[in-house]
Amino acid sequence: MRLEYTEKQKAFRAEIREWLAANVPQNSLQSFDTPEGFEQHRQWESKLFSGRWSAVTWPKDVGGRGTDLIEWLIFEEEYWRSGAPLRVNQNGIFLLAPTLMEYGTAEQKQRFLPRMAAGEDIWAQGWSEPGAGSDMAAIRSRAVRNGDHYVINGQKTWSTRAVWADWLFGLFRSDPDSTRHHGLTFVLMPLNTPGITIRPIKQLNGLPGFAEIFFDDVKVPVENRLGAEGAGWSIAMATAGFERGLMLRSPARFQQTARNLVKLYNAHRESADTDPSIRDAVVKAYMDAEAYTLATYRTASRLAKGGQIGAEASTNKIFWSELDVLMHETAMRILGPLGELMPDAPAAQGLSQWLDGFLFSLAGPIYAGTNEIQRNIIAERMLGLPRA
Repeated sequence: MRLEYTEKQKAFRAEIREWLAANVPQNSLQSFDTPEGFEQHRQWESKLFSGRWSAVTWPKDVGGRGTDLIEWLIFEEEYWRSGAPLRVNQNGIFLLAPTLMEYGTAEQKQRFLPRMAAGEDIWAQGWSEPGAGSDMAAIRSRAVRNGDHYVINGQKTWSTRAVWADWLFGLFRSDPDSTRHHGLTFVLMPLNTPGITIRPIKQLNGLPGFAEIFFDDVKVPVENRLGAEGAGWSIAMATAGFERGLMLRSPARFQQTARNLVKLYNAHRESADTDPSIRDAVVKAYMDAEAYTLATYRTASRLAKGGQIGAEASTNKIFWSELDVLMHETAMRILGPLGELMPDAPAAQGLSQWLDGFLFSLAGPIYAGTNEIQRNIIAERMLGLPRA
């Protein structure tokens, strides 16, 4: 593959690099799994929006820059290289927004997208239920039509960002006699609607990164439905494609982790080299991050020529999630007992981000559809193997 940038792309890179150098906070923000950190990250989203950097691929009339996917990849490379904060509104900007642009009405786009880009509305997902995790077709929460609104009852769980988010998007069963992927409807709702109860779920680090959400006769206007009633499955699959494919996890994220891992290895080389397999793992992590980057550029180039992402999104998801685990497991091996210290421990020496990253990486093979499910998709839809 021959990777070359146009003069326009080089100028775009220089522009974002200059803006980030002038605007990235000098001090790290608190975790967005705390109320203070959540608001700090919301303000950062607003700052990005002021420079029209919060959603660069979006059309200009809803707050974006109208860039193509190659420019988005360039933006992501500069963003991660600069050490800028994590994106608290990634569920909205990278997952819901592309779905809205494809299935939403003109009124819905103008209503939701500018506020999303500005960080005024932070979005949470409403997919999983106690009996419907990777198998979303088993969803039981109901949305019963009653005139100009739906009455929603049921429960969602493992809802990312839901503790302090403003809005939720999710799937609900609108046809009580339907089964599996039939009769599901995609609904958007504010989380302060009467009848909604949110219970935080603590992560391994003790912070509430997820939540259970209970719905008791919650009334949601029909105008908050995305797409046609009963067409929620196909719409949700489009969203899942964005999640597993390019948008949610850009290769720049893993390139930066790989570069940081190389620095960590060099800083602890004497002890790390007592186990030669550690060096091999560092080299593999770096090579895999670069390979994923090149593969993503190839995919973006194909999409620019009218191609599509199909079942191969599942291969992307498996690759980046297992790469993330490999990199953080290797870092923990390099650090040894030092890597297990919490951030407030005096001996942590500012290295606790590796523990935080390691704990989060373990979720990668689970969210966006477990890797076991993704392997089934690859077997059936790409390799043509019979259903197990």
